Amino acid sequence: MDFDEWEGWYEEILETLGFSREGDEKTAVLLDKILEEHGFLTLEDLYNETVHKKNDTTKFIVFGAGPSIKKHIEEIKTYDLEEYILVSSDGATTALLEEDVVPDIVATDLDGTLSDLLVANDKGSYFVIHAHGNNEEVIEKWTTSFNKILGTTQSKPIGHLYNFGGFTDGDRAMYLAVALGCKEMVLAGMDFGTIVTRYSRPNIEGETGPADEIKTKKLIFAERLLNWIKENTDVKVINLVDEVK
Repeated sequence: MDFDEWEGWYEEILETLGFSREGDEKTAVLLDKILEEHGFLTLEDLYNETVHKKNDTTKFIVFGAGPSIKKHIEEIKTYDLEEYILVSSDGATTALLEEDVVPDIVATDLDGTLSDLLVANDKGSYFVIHAHGNNEEVIEKWTTSFNKILGTTQSKPIGHLYNFGGFTDGDRAMYLAVALGCKEMVLAGMDFGTIVTRYSRPNIEGETGPADEIKTKKLIFAERLLNWIKENTDVKVINLVDEVK
């Protein structure tokens, strides 16, 4: 999705959720400055270091942090994972590490369990770190603790930052996969329901809990954005929620 089309979605998201474009743009400037000094990846770099090294460069598994994530990880462990590029969205990284699976790429706004994100980075995961108006402090504090970073923004891309489309970590991971040449996308842990897990909300009590109003609205946008991929690209989408019972 190019920015001209994304901007219509973006304006609707800002209005619906009451978020600030100015805040997004301010944090984007900060992230770009940090990456200029710390080092950054281009999309071509990310492709060459991850996708190009796999046996099949068009098949991706994108992991969300929904209630089905553990069941779906067990399913994908039966796959030949050298045939797939594994893209984890933020908190799903914790679930993967618990099952000894290291994603190739992590898409994150750094609100998951930071210790697990750092472990994944140490184990070889490449990071796509996202700037928005509510994560300025963690961007400033933690970005330089990571390496192998591509930066993204949900506002107009500037400097070294990209905008592939997508809003939540999960749907941004999907749009990243499309930008990297995905033709077959398997979705794991992508429930789009009204239940959240400790992987997406580390501070909840227990394994799952009800999504709050903002999270529910975000998940509605995420599902709509997935439908855009289905309707406007030639990517074959397989959601394990529909396949694994």
